[in-house]
Amino acid sequence: MPGSIHAHVADGTRLTVAIISDQGATLTLSGDIADLHPTIESGGVLQGNPALLSNMWAYAKAWYVARTTSYSDALAAFDRESEKAALKQAEENKKSAQKRADGYAKVAQWIADVADDVSPYDPKNGWCSACFARSEHLKSNRPAGQLPVYVCQACGSPTLPCVAPGCENMAVRDRGALRVPQYCAEHRHDIPGFEKALGTFGELHDYEDFLKYEKPDLNKASKIAAVGIVGLAAGAPLALLAAPAIGGAIGSLGMFGGLSGAAATSHGLAVLGGGSLAAGGLGMAGGTAVVTAVGAAVGGTLGASVSNAYVREDKSFRIELLRPGRGGVPVLVANGFLTEGDQEKWGGWKSIVDGRYPDSPVYRVRWGAKELKDFGVMGAGLIGKAGGTTAVKGAAAVAHKAGAKFLGRTIAPALLATDLAKNPWHVAKSRADKTGVIVGDLLARTEAESYVLIGHSLGARVMAVAAEALGTKPGGPRIRSVHLLGAAIGAKSDWRDLTGAVDEAVYGYHSTRDNVLNVVYRVAQGGQVAAGLTGFTPASDKLVNVDVSDHVKSHFEYLGHVQLM
Repeated sequence: MPGSIHAHVADGTRLTVAIISDQGATLTLSGDIADLHPTIESGGVLQGNPALLSNMWAYAKAWYVARTTSYSDALAAFDRESEKAALKQAEENKKSAQKRADGYAKVAQWIADVADDVSPYDPKNGWCSACFARSEHLKSNRPAGQLPVYVCQACGSPTLPCVAPGCENMAVRDRGALRVPQYCAEHRHDIPGFEKALGTFGELHDYEDFLKYEKPDLNKASKIAAVGIVGLAAGAPLALLAAPAIGGAIGSLGMFGGLSGAAATSHGLAVLGGGSLAAGGLGMAGGTAVVTAVGAAVGGTLGASVSNAYVREDKSFRIELLRPGRGGVPVLVANGFLTEGDQEKWGGWKSIVDGRYPDSPVYRVRWGAKELKDFGVMGAGLIGKAGGTTAVKGAAAVAHKAGAKFLGRTIAPALLATDLAKNPWHVAKSRADKTGVIVGDLLARTEAESYVLIGHSLGARVMAVAAEALGTKPGGPRIRSVHLLGAAIGAKSDWRDLTGAVDEAVYGYHSTRDNVLNVVYRVAQGGQVAAGLTGFTPASDKLVNVDVSDHVKSHFEYLGHVQLM
């Protein structure tokens, strides 16, 4: 008989979801909408499959969101003169949630049907391209005429042997009557190498050798379609899109905030590889809390796979050694929008770094050239062919009402785009989150004892995410201190994941005269106040706010007017 899946509201925000496989096995889960993991109400052969549980719960949450999203919720993000935009946003939110629900339901049903009937005989042992663990894979009894289906005993994902000659690894097995052979993550270049991804390297500038592939890209000319969770951004690796356990985790994490770094140890970094950040999704919903819920994945195989995916996606990413140093703690700097494109080697950082860390080796993180450029020139069409960068920078430098009025009328409207994939601010912010994960994963693999991280604007966001990510790696390098200048990060949050990763302190340098953060950031974030404008809340002994308003009159004066604590 055909299988089925359905969800319903048990009471208030408490959900129940049940699935029946095509062989008749059943599994029922329940929990509150805010729960990361559901409770198993009744199960059997299916209840030990992590991928199935994850996708079922993701389906229930997306189903709930599709039915409870309202016009009033969307209106809260807009002013009263934008009711048409709010209505459109509500409709898009409903459609998006339903599309995700349909995708999770299909994947959950596929897993249930496959996992219900496996044989303990003739197992396969190899690296899994879904969870990137070395595990046993049991064969499922499926109809003749199709490629075989196995089930990974580590994550529960459907797999099949890699078609590469002599390869013993397992590829992700897509849904349906698949007849086209598939390659493992190693031969798809979704990962530099399974065993290599568990390793470390010496100094930070050795990262390029670490990311070099060990096996040829046999999938380069292939026309295999990446069939995964419906509605995720295109371009992500097949392993990360199609892996059922990971796809389900996106649904569980991506829609709800309030997560801590430890809450998603098994899935956090893998979730980010799914690609929804490219459309602003996780960056919008969960911010750095979701981005840094990476747990033991940092410095491991999952971390390598995500870093590999992001580096391939952002061709501008690189880490440059600015100077070797004389024994001081290594320092990393990162610029933000309108300053990242600075072709000068140091990008304006030399004097500020020399004044505080004269003996340290210094690295500059280059990132998001396209995203930052798009954000910088987003007003070009509104203010003429002279270009948005010059106009925005000039207006922002005016520390009075004229500058704010200009920004509010010409730049802010572009940031209200409901299509997050086309909204330049959310795309650039999401790129910053991704870059922070890359940096955190690479730092975790080096032999240095500690680092100092310094960033400006969205570069400050990069460094905050990197610090939180690295802080989840037991036994990895520590962060001596973090200096965040004009940080494009929300001022209010639970900062324990950030401060817990730092030995000395996190210093937030802020200016109340920063019109870019006061107007552009506030509009883009639906009224949220930036930490770079007012300081971080709540402050603590390890989160120190430094008011530089007397010396910094605009968003672009931090590097020339601030002395590091």
